[in-house]
Amino acid sequence: MTKRFEKIVDSIKSKNNTRSIQIIISVSFTALAIVSMIFMEFATYSIFHNNAREEAISSNTQIINQVSWNLNSYIRNMMSISDSMYYNVIKNKDLTRDNFDKEMSLLYEANKDNLTSIACVSQDGAVITATPVSTRKPGVDLKKQEWFINAEEKIENLHFSTPHVQNIFESSNYRYYWVVSLSRSVELTYLGNIRRGVLLVDMNYSAIEQMFDKVNEQRTGYVYLIDDSGEIIYHPSQKAIYSGLVKENNLRAAEYDDGDHLEIYEGKERAVVIKTVGYTGWKIVSVIPVRDLAVNNGQLTYITILIFTITLLLVLFGNLFISKIITDPIRKLEDSLISLESGNLNAEEIYLGGTQEIRHLGRTIKSMVKQMRKLMDDMVKEQEEKTKSELDALQSQINPHFLYNTLDSVVWMVESERYQEAISMVTSLATLFRISLSKGNNIITIRDEIKHASNYMSIQKVRFKNKFDTNIDIDPAIEDCITIKLIIQPLIENAIYYGVNNSDEDGLIEVKGYEKDGDIYIEVSDNGMGIPPETVETLLTKKMETRGKGSGIGLWNVNQRIALYFKGDYGLSIDSELDEGTTVTIHLPKISYEEYIGGVTNDQK
Repeated sequence: MTKRFEKIVDSIKSKNNTRSIQIIISVSFTALAIVSMIFMEFATYSIFHNNAREEAISSNTQIINQVSWNLNSYIRNMMSISDSMYYNVIKNKDLTRDNFDKEMSLLYEANKDNLTSIACVSQDGAVITATPVSTRKPGVDLKKQEWFINAEEKIENLHFSTPHVQNIFESSNYRYYWVVSLSRSVELTYLGNIRRGVLLVDMNYSAIEQMFDKVNEQRTGYVYLIDDSGEIIYHPSQKAIYSGLVKENNLRAAEYDDGDHLEIYEGKERAVVIKTVGYTGWKIVSVIPVRDLAVNNGQLTYITILIFTITLLLVLFGNLFISKIITDPIRKLEDSLISLESGNLNAEEIYLGGTQEIRHLGRTIKSMVKQMRKLMDDMVKEQEEKTKSELDALQSQINPHFLYNTLDSVVWMVESERYQEAISMVTSLATLFRISLSKGNNIITIRDEIKHASNYMSIQKVRFKNKFDTNIDIDPAIEDCITIKLIIQPLIENAIYYGVNNSDEDGLIEVKGYEKDGDIYIEVSDNGMGIPPETVETLLTKKMETRGKGSGIGLWNVNQRIALYFKGDYGLSIDSELDEGTTVTIHLPKISYEEYIGGVTNDQK
């Protein structure tokens, strides 16, 4: 099989070798156009079909959301009636001397459009009071009613039943009402003693039925309502389902999450949209047969065939003409560009000939090669300037808030006649800014950076009234190595404001520097509140807005500055545990200040 395929390929190659490039281009483009148009026809139909389906699903989702809002309002109204009866009436009555017939009747009259009855039943199944009727049907054991059992089993919850005929009380007009029962366990007071009972609110099912009947008018598909176990509460074909004439996939729908789903039911593909109703666990289900979503593709097919025919004719007659014009000059131009692949930027070797467009292309490429040669010379210089400007921009993000608070503390000390502490704080501030400026240099020694951090901690210890202690342990062997300035102070700042400042225990901030595996590591640790893991993941990848405290230079800023200056696996890493503390580690290459100065001098030469 493999040898036969190879023979076919060799045969095609040999035939192509005897044909002109013009014929090859024409035949190839024609075949490609035919295949492309066939693919376009299917792709276009699929896109329109899917768009129509998505639009229909989106429209049905909006309808479901509106139904959900209406149903939620209806449910909340019933719950409000139950809450009002229980908390405003029943809980304030001692049934040995009081009754709440009047209050229950008033509450019923105010909401009778949506209610069938309200009743309160004792734990032994006796009717305490009910409205609008209170005559219990003979032989009805209330304790065996589903709403009573649910309320007794889970006394802390509200319970909604599926639709059923109200079968507890005699009706004066001998009508049977379909209701949805809302029941809850209540506490009844007798001579100061608490006994348990059940409050029953029978909601008029016709209100729910009217709500769904309205939304099912003149729309694609239909909407129905089920409880959390899949039992049907409302369905436009409910009677037919109960009679066994129609089936519904309601039990499967109860397992679906909210959103849209595709399913195959009784051999038909359907789009199902689910929305869960709060408080009850009921689910609104919208069913749309996929066949109803299909668009009329007759016009689309006609347009596609027309475009296909016109394009095919243009390809057949145009390819011969165009390929003849462009073939030879393009080939020559291509040959002259081969040398560019090897890095030869000699623009004089670029071919100029053929039609005006090809000549223009050749001149453009020739000009491009000259520009490439010039740009390659400028790129290194521009990159160096860009890096320097980015470092300067990142390093200049200093908020005057820290300076304002520090000077405010100095004023307070002077007013309190604590002159020596004020002098010490001003001296530390002066040293802090002298090192921050560092004559415009971005690179300083670790010794100066630690001195800057020490002065910053001295100022903050005064401002925070010695709420925390500090400890600095730097290996003398790395003090004369270089670092970017202002990278330790922001870490200390974070440790103060977001670590030890919020801790109830005595704070401790430690700075430790050492050499490991030929690199330098500087750790800033605190015993503060720690950082949540989800926050740690974003501190070095997202630029955070400053909160008006400290310098305004965050961890992202420090990490970016290190990454911009030192090439390699250098920067920050964070290790934090909640209620334990945080350690931020700076990873730098080991370069002595003398080596750095020597390298800068050589670059200038």
